[in-house]
Amino acid sequence: MLLLVLSAPSGCGKTTILTRVMRDLPGLVFSVSHTTRQPRPGEIDGVHYHFVEANVFAAIRNRQPTGFLEWAEVHGNMYGTSVDEVDRHRHAGQDVILDIDVQGAAQVRQRTRPVTIFIAPPSLAELERRLRGRGTESEATIALRLNNARKELACSGAYDYLVVNDQLGQAVESLRSIIIAERCRQRRMPDGWPAHWSG
Repeated sequence: MLLLVLSAPSGCGKTTILTRVMRDLPGLVFSVSHTTRQPRPGEIDGVHYHFVEANVFAAIRNRQPTGFLEWAEVHGNMYGTSVDEVDRHRHAGQDVILDIDVQGAAQVRQRTRPVTIFIAPPSLAELERRLRGRGTESEATIALRLNNARKELACSGAYDYLVVNDQLGQAVESLRSIIIAERCRQRRMPDGWPAHWSG
């Protein structure tokens, strides 16, 4: 089964693209990460994140090599992708998608051989326009996100595929085509099922 890693700078439309692809392409599941941060209003444990105490997170992290596939500290909170979570889905015959940053993707590459996909804006100017269009970002936040985007874009060459989100429909179709092509490379049908004659 495929292990897919998706990374993108904030504001590139990654969540929208991924939601549409998962809606139209069967056999895909999103890996739910663990975090030590508190749930936000409307977030559900086990759906948006596995919300755990710091000592529980540390115990999983220390249980290598079967603890976290990747983990990081972000703004004082811990985030990690559980090996058990990924393996459970893959053993059930599902392709697993990880939505993680470039540092997390590098950690995963050290442990396994994922299919890595970077989603990029058509330009930094367009990314800035989209961030401003949200109407929810302060000037300081926009500057931080653009600075982070420059650093993340510099890492895009380490990914197997690049999808430029210029036109949403085309970006959705590009990601969908990548997943189908990778399934065919594994001698599987486009919907994810094994080819009938394969052993």
